Amino acid sequence: MGDDKVMKEAMEVMTLFQVLPRLVVFDLDYTLWPFYCECRSKREMPCLYPDAKGILCALKDKGVDMAIASRSPSRDIAETFIHKLGISPMFVAREIFSSWSHKTEHFKKIQEKTCVPYESMLFFDDENRNIESVSKMGVTSILVNNGVTLGAFRQGLTQFSQAPSSSNKDRKR
Repeated sequence: MGDDKVMKEAMEVMTLFQVLPRLVVFDLDYTLWPFYCECRSKREMPCLYPDAKGILCALKDKGVDMAIASRSPSRDIAETFIHKLGISPMFVAREIFSSWSHKTEHFKKIQEKTCVPYESMLFFDDENRNIESVSKMGVTSILVNNGVTLGAFRQGLTQFSQAPSSSNKDRKR
């Protein structure tokens, strides 16, 4: 499916929900792209999973802020790939650093930078340990198996809208 078609479908999915997250946070490796940064060279041209760019563009078009939380030990390669893919300006925060904290440190920094409450965030990641620890912070967290897809996106928005604090006025409408 092309980026435009995915973007259109993602926009349609978002119209089904009265309340949207204020911030959507993505992992990088095996969530937005199908590889580990540390196993690649900056000289390579990276690629995103098929639905990723369309979903990012739809969120941007809808005015939903986005951030990155990645435990990659190779920030320089990750940043180079984000720039090469033309998605760098889409993110209001990029926390890319090696950590043993299962991303809780990443989310604390993202929250400090954006002032968005954890309950107003939606997170996509391919590692269950990250999903579990970030969920305990109050973030709606979705486990992806083969990258972020339209199905995972719909599931995330559904779970977010069903969260106990979904009536919170601090969320994006």
